[in-house]
Amino acid sequence: MSNDEAQLHQRASRGDEHAVEELLQRHLEGLRNYVRRNISPGVLAKESSSDLVQSVCREVLANVEQFEYRGEDAFRSWLYQAALRKLIDRQRYYNAEKRELAREAPPPPSHELSGEAASVLAASLAASPSSEAILNEEVQRLERAFAQLEDGDRRIIHLVYVRGLSHAQVAAELGLSEVASRKQLSRALARLSKRIA
Repeated sequence: MSNDEAQLHQRASRGDEHAVEELLQRHLEGLRNYVRRNISPGVLAKESSSDLVQSVCREVLANVEQFEYRGEDAFRSWLYQAALRKLIDRQRYYNAEKRELAREAPPPPSHELSGEAASVLAASLAASPSSEAILNEEVQRLERAFAQLEDGDRRIIHLVYVRGLSHAQVAAELGLSEVASRKQLSRALARLSKRIA
């Protein structure tokens, strides 16, 4: 690591806003891709992915005093978690707006995978459907199929598609090799696909 790099990390660890801003700049393209990959069609119909990325960056900088730098991977994971929270919050907001307009009571959650997280996962796993009605049906099927999976399968899918972790991060969290992480995810997705079909 260069001296400049070490200084940047030290400044970021102290909560220096300019250092955190520089780290954000480094991860901006990855953040844009993460948001594009995980935004639900319902939210995308109301807000652009670039506006959501800007909002995430503003919130990160506004809360810089809570920031503790623990390396690039941890920073990326923290940033993607902030993005996921933003996407879920916006999905909840628009869902509440729809319920208010329709004066419907929200259905009680029946699975470990929330509707918002299922929407994010569905958007990640499949091409965007042409209508929201089709997506809602797919999300319900996905929730039912996801709930039927074993804990290990649900966990690895959640780590990769909901939390946005890389296979290196998943491997470290689960105590696996990256190759084993990829194989486990592939098998979990295959079992999920069979249950959806």
